[in-house]
Amino acid sequence: MDDHTFDPNAGELRRFEVITGTGRRRLWSAEAKARIVAESFAAGAQVSDVARRHGIRPQQLFGWRREARGGRLPLPEVGGPAFVPIVASVSAGAAPSGGPPAPTIEPAASCIEIELGGSVVRLRGRIETSTLAEVLAAVKSVT
Repeated sequence: MDDHTFDPNAGELRRFEVITGTGRRRLWSAEAKARIVAESFAAGAQVSDVARRHGIRPQQLFGWRREARGGRLPLPEVGGPAFVPIVASVSAGAAPSGGPPAPTIEPAASCIEIELGGSVVRLRGRIETSTLAEVLAAVKSVT
């Protein structure tokens, strides 16, 4: 019997399997590993979800995480929001109530720009901190 016939009545039907995927070991760069590991260390991230998203096994990701904790896999720097200190100077005049002087922010060559929920507040010149607090509270209540 010929194994290469196209005749449907030629004999028994055989099953065959199609294998998809890479079929070989993938080589991951240190940068790619570090990026995936950093994603798995994010708050609320689950290792199995991160591994599935990148097409690897959770065991492999746990190994990379172990390497990162041991210092053998350097992680990328996480650039998150940073806090900037506000320096307020006390004005020479007294407060309207006759008490201690109210702190103010002295004018400078630049301005203060604050973005809250899509709203932008720009402040220039001499600003009292109490006024700034009221403006920010009003913007926050609207957004």
